Amino acid sequence: MKKRALVVCPGRGTYNAAELGYLQTHHAARLDVIATVDAARVAKGQVPISQLDSAAKYTPSVHMTGDNASPLIYACAMADFAAIDRDRFDIVAVTGNSMGWYLALACAGILDLAGGARLVNNMGGLMHQKGAGGQIVWSIVDDNWQIQENKILFIRNLMAQANIISEIKIYVSIRLGGMIVFAADEAGLKWLMERLPKDDRFPLRLMHHAAFHSPLLNHIVPIARAENQASDFGRGDIPAIDGQGRIWSPSAFSRTAIYDYTLGAQLTDSYDFTRAVQVAAAEFAPDTIIVLGPGTSLGAPTIQALIASGWRGLSGKADFQARQQDTPILISMGMADQRAWAESAMVHTNKR
Repeated sequence: MKKRALVVCPGRGTYNAAELGYLQTHHAARLDVIATVDAARVAKGQVPISQLDSAAKYTPSVHMTGDNASPLIYACAMADFAAIDRDRFDIVAVTGNSMGWYLALACAGILDLAGGARLVNNMGGLMHQKGAGGQIVWSIVDDNWQIQENKILFIRNLMAQANIISEIKIYVSIRLGGMIVFAADEAGLKWLMERLPKDDRFPLRLMHHAAFHSPLLNHIVPIARAENQASDFGRGDIPAIDGQGRIWSPSAFSRTAIYDYTLGAQLTDSYDFTRAVQVAAAEFAPDTIIVLGPGTSLGAPTIQALIASGWRGLSGKADFQARQQDTPILISMGMADQRAWAESAMVHTNKR
């Protein structure tokens, strides 16, 4: 019997030095995906992603910028999606984090492969050229991935203070499982870094990131709509859950509505990845959650979101790790030792 699978798509910041060569290593035979994304790049006079992925050295100033990172991540994730064994998994829903919404649209069949490549490449370039502000990540969980209520209260008080200071602009950008991502202008970023309690990792300023999912990107909306056509959006084949926890079921929505959200509220309003995962898990009852590569950073936020909702009695990090040893509930395709759990036998044959 097939397992019901929820697919989770990664956002920006997931193609790092460890992922250099991801396409060459895992998807050299996936010429359809690579050629399609390369075509979108070449049409705009940009370096093909196949060339970026095969570079001798990872260069942050090249590989981390939105215009290059976005299509690289799209190609890796879509190739991973195509490699999932459909004889073993019935994909019942898809969702994603931030830019991962664009990937989810392509996985769901709302955009075809070429349409998704154009959207991701256009938006990556637009954010790189015209994005404003930046993002800071701060953890709100303890070592067992339980949300700490004192940190939630701290954030509420901090935002209340920020809202009455006219010289700074600060917003909650993403609710990311056990983390909160803030969007702010430069003055706001400085203010946050001075006030958020520090540990060995957080608060973390995200490099080459604009103030995604906040009013600081209001100016991007008309430009994005001019560069991306509503005609690229279709009816879909798989339900997709967006950053507000709304379900877009196949043939149950209008092209105008999903276009307006994707190039409207998705850019300027807070993105609730936590809610998206919780809704997907509650409504579609997956047996397994498959997180597409590249990278491995989205697995923890996904499970943290499920711990917060008590999905299947999941109580914390230790509980999750114990369950993974028996029958894995999460497969991270960015992890070499896990991707084989999701891939079809044909993929392994092609690699050999």
